[in-house]
Amino acid sequence: MKSIHLIAPSGASLDEKSPLAGIAWLKSQGIEIQNPHCVHRVHERFAGSDSERLSELNQLATLDPQQIAMAMRGGYGIHRLLPNIEWNAIAQAVKHGLQICGHSDFTTFELGLLAKTGAITLSGPMLNYDFGKIDEAGKAIAPDDFMWKHFLSAVRDRKLDWAIHSKQVFLGQANSGAVVGMLWGGNLTVLASLIGTPYLPSLSQTKGGILFLEDVNEHPYRLERTLMQLLDAGVLGNQAAILLGGFSAYRLYDNDRGYTLERAIEMIRERLTKNIPILTDLPFGHQANKLTLPVGANASLDYSTAGFTLKASW
Repeated sequence: MKSIHLIAPSGASLDEKSPLAGIAWLKSQGIEIQNPHCVHRVHERFAGSDSERLSELNQLATLDPQQIAMAMRGGYGIHRLLPNIEWNAIAQAVKHGLQICGHSDFTTFELGLLAKTGAITLSGPMLNYDFGKIDEAGKAIAPDDFMWKHFLSAVRDRKLDWAIHSKQVFLGQANSGAVVGMLWGGNLTVLASLIGTPYLPSLSQTKGGILFLEDVNEHPYRLERTLMQLLDAGVLGNQAAILLGGFSAYRLYDNDRGYTLERAIEMIRERLTKNIPILTDLPFGHQANKLTLPVGANASLDYSTAGFTLKASW
């Protein structure tokens, strides 16, 4: 990995320190950073005007195919751009080797590209917070070792190989099993916002897939409501397995009276008519220790009450 080309297609940076610290750390690893100026753009709450951010996304089609394109941060903004993204041209660049990485709001782009072209992208770390995390004293914190290891495995070897064998919560009707299918997903709220649009992969495209989901700042009842939407839309029942990552930065209230995220998941489990495993504790989401997951790649999943393994190459 010689260089990373930054893009800022969503929200403006919330501070100057985080992106600059991320750039400094990546440079310390001998990585050239291209298009660093995008981290300074601000238009309303966005990292530039719609035309600036759209142009930057479409320029992905012209990048050196040996490069890695990485989103600065999430927030919101890509949904505005979807009708004018040059999907086929970007997919051709991916076909020739370009790798594109991000998560959170970037789920919108990744699922749109998958729906339109079948091209594989990486749901993984972004510049801010993953590579440029700042502590309360304003000092830069080194990136998480787990995240960096799996990011390198993804971009250098195009490989995912991960297993968890302890403290695993398993929710399902079968004690063990094995699944092979397309790995896809991302941020739960963003994914659900694409239902009924041409930017969500179709049921035929995702049939028998391995769906991974995460979210942040959402109370469990909101997560349950969104999962119910996916259930009623036929998305959840269409899968061979469902993997739940981090659901972070929410608080429970006195009037929840014992209602928790686990109770919400149990409700979804009860509503699923098929024997579809729901596995939790996937290290992915708005958290320091995250895997880099290939959106659209064929993956294998082996699971039991003791844990599960997830593997893919692309």
